[in-house]
Amino acid sequence: MDTPSKLLYTKEHEWANFDNEDVIVGITDYAQSQLGDIIFFETPELGSVVRMGDIFGEIEAVKTVSELYAPISGKIVSINDQIENNPEIINSDPYGEGWLIKISPMDINEKEKLIDHKSYQEFIK
Repeated sequence: MDTPSKLLYTKEHEWANFDNEDVIVGITDYAQSQLGDIIFFETPELGSVVRMGDIFGEIEAVKTVSELYAPISGKIVSINDQIENNPEIINSDPYGEGWLIKISPMDINEKEKLIDHKSYQEFIK
């Protein structure tokens, strides 16, 4: 499974990219492979505030529904509109075009509670 080294991960299989002011969030390659063909992404409300570990939405696949958990506390400042009409992008490009939301973090130090790519790889073995 692909686990880019520049990202941080949750044990619920979300990834977080802290390269910019806003944190980009998506689900991992492992998660999308376990879900199967994704058919719907229930989006959170733009501008809503989430706490680390809160449910911010759901992903529906052909066989199951999975809740999504915020990897960091903050305000949701962007939602990937491409996914509404093309949810399969999450399957084909989970770390690129298949990102889900962007969060403006309230406490950047929360990222210390996330795991790096090596720890995540060990976790999914």
